[in-house]
Amino acid sequence: MAVLSILFLGDVVGAPGLRAVERLLPSLAVRERADLVVANGENVAGGLGITAETARDLHRAGVQVITTGNHVWDKKEILGRMVDFPRLLRPANYPPVNPGRGWCVAETPKGPVGVLNLSGRVFMDPLDCPFRTADQALAELGAFTRTILVDFHAEATSEKRALGLYLDGRVTAVVGTHTHVATADARILPGGTGYLTDVGMTGVAESVIGVPPESAIQRFLTQMPRSLGVAKGVATLCGAVVEADAAGRCVGIRRVEEPGS
Repeated sequence: MAVLSILFLGDVVGAPGLRAVERLLPSLAVRERADLVVANGENVAGGLGITAETARDLHRAGVQVITTGNHVWDKKEILGRMVDFPRLLRPANYPPVNPGRGWCVAETPKGPVGVLNLSGRVFMDPLDCPFRTADQALAELGAFTRTILVDFHAEATSEKRALGLYLDGRVTAVVGTHTHVATADARILPGGTGYLTDVGMTGVAESVIGVPPESAIQRFLTQMPRSLGVAKGVATLCGAVVEADAAGRCVGIRRVEEPGS
């Protein structure tokens, strides 16, 4: 069986990030021979949250599965619309009363792929344990596929690294989101799981993690609450390509970065 290729896009930030996905993804997906495209969309609607409209925009652009994180509910309208988007995920370790689901199985020409969305707890909301939640989810996902991608939306590099090692040999790859800053540690762990602490963001590079520099600097200087907004300009698309064999083992993982124009 040929190698299966998953293209994962880092946090899509606001309209500039969405425009970058719309412009750059079609050719990138062809060039990388992507069998599945996944993107984190929790910041796509005005920099915080996701709406039905922006979820549809991502799907139209070629994103098949959308993951999220701690900002998933910032646009309240999505609360009643999750049922309309079976491939729009929220972290699986959110309380079970939350709408939506934390994992799905996507069909590709080379077989099914499971996508699991988890949120960290260090410096973040006190959710259910992502490690134990992963155990529970994998017990179910294993009935459908051996190829499983995990988006771990977390702040602390130590927590991300620990989860990667905890799941080593049980999932295809663990890729990190949330910090919007790409890391240089893409590797295959000893048990055959691909790992990358953070894939970076799809947003305006000349910014402070997608926010206008002047807004972020003034917030740090004054410690006063202020509306941060979304930086204007041309966005860079950041992500990762994960390659898997027929047994669901990672045979390649690397960062991708596509400057906008």
